[in-house]
Amino acid sequence: MSANEKFPLLVIVGPTAVGKTSLSIQLARQLRGEIISADSMQVYRYLDIGTAKPTPDEQKEVPHHLIDVVNPDQRFTVYDYQKLAQEAIVQIYERGMLPVLTGGTGLYIKAVLDQYAFTKTQSDLHGRKELQKEAQKKGKEHLYARLEKIDPEAARRIHPNDLRRVIRALEYYQVTGEPISQQWKKTQEKESPYQAMMVGLNMPRPSLYERIEKRVDQMIAEGLIEEVEGLLKADYNKNLKPLQSLGYRHIINFLEGKWELDETVHYFKRDTRNFAKRQLTWFRADQRIHWYELDPEMKVITHILKAICREIEGNQFTSNEF
Repeated sequence: MSANEKFPLLVIVGPTAVGKTSLSIQLARQLRGEIISADSMQVYRYLDIGTAKPTPDEQKEVPHHLIDVVNPDQRFTVYDYQKLAQEAIVQIYERGMLPVLTGGTGLYIKAVLDQYAFTKTQSDLHGRKELQKEAQKKGKEHLYARLEKIDPEAARRIHPNDLRRVIRALEYYQVTGEPISQQWKKTQEKESPYQAMMVGLNMPRPSLYERIEKRVDQMIAEGLIEEVEGLLKADYNKNLKPLQSLGYRHIINFLEGKWELDETVHYFKRDTRNFAKRQLTWFRADQRIHWYELDPEMKVITHILKAICREIEGNQFTSNEF
């Protein structure tokens, strides 16, 4: 690859349960690709059912990367993901295959595509908790005023009521000594090394919600409760980040007797629907994405596959070796 040549990268995004796994595998098969998961929970070992990981057969059919990377009690950040994903893209390309980045964690995808500038040490859990306590005692306006003093640019871009982002900006400054707006500037100045084609999958809202509800029922039937019980018996603390994720925290509440099973399923479905809404809001803000609408029974998936392949060929997206 010449210095000016960019790595081809196919990116497939969309809300949970829309059918990304199925379409990604079919596209990878047709385009001689390997899949890189962009799911913040699939990186954890032993969380299989609740994260809807590709099955062992699916992973044999097409090579998958960044699944089962760390144990549930190991720290894993977006910085770690970015580094591993970038390495995987280069390795896949050097094997003469097409990297296919797919998943629903928008931050992970943008960190890779847009070359987010990270420092190795940019988080401080203790400091974050202290800032949260300070907000409770003195109000969020007090923290926002501090941010205006140390980083006026960030304060202009962050709403005063967005306490999470205000705390994040203050935490970043405390750890690095650098305003977070400088990090944003470094990110914007970086040129992406990828020739990326982004594909977004969606379907009518009622159909998506129906698929979400069926998926939750299927997870329960396949043994999600037993999976969570096994994690707790293995002495993984219920407060670990992966065990507080969607589905797992719901089952923990059931196991602790806080909810009946029907309540657990109801809240699991409701929160998954809300999660899908947030995913769509995030992805719709990215004008690079080419959207395709799926039908709930996936009856037109062949047509969509052909349309995507035609678009790839029309854009000369891949080199002749793919």
